[in-house]
Amino acid sequence: MDAMTKMWVSLFGIGMMAIAALLITFARRKTKGFVKFGLSLVAFLVLIIGFICGLLSII
Repeated sequence: MDAMTKMWVSLFGIGMMAIAALLITFARRKTKGFVKFGLSLVAFLVLIIGFICGLLSII
């Protein structure tokens, strides 16, 4: 992977992690019950995708 592609993958990963943080904050403060669980699960999956993109940009 060339340097520019690594940069874009890294920025995408950072963006996904930021989205996950905002999503989990919203889920914990504004929702209850199944919606809270669903949003938390989506946030966790987005965080994992961001983490994988961050790892790919290092390699």
